[in-house]
Amino acid sequence: QVHLVESGGGLVQAGESLRLSCVASGSIFNTMGWYRQAPGKQREFVATITRARSTVYADSVKGRFTISRDNAENTVYLQMNSLKPEDTAVYYCYAQNIYYKNSWGQGTQVTVSS
Repeated sequence: QVHLVESGGGLVQAGESLRLSCVASGSIFNTMGWYRQAPGKQREFVATITRARSTVYADSVKGRFTISRDNAENTVYLQMNSLKPEDTAVYYCYAQNIYYKNSWGQGTQVTVSS
């Protein structure tokens, strides 16, 4: 059974940094990444990374966020720098396994105060 557990969210001031982590278990994962959902808005793509460490970012986070992964530990990270109030959201980790099935974590809250 696939299981994803996020950690690292919290409350910070604008301009500060946070690092999110997500540990996946129960399968072999090709693509891993992050989405976020702000109150009253749809879930949106943040960043993704393949097993070969090819990355894609949303325009809104390019240059501020960095996604990375440890394949041996099935862990994906999101380093978030220069945080803005508009980055406030619940951040969800996802992982696509070798059978192209997507799984999601429970989410971790990130709040950025101005």
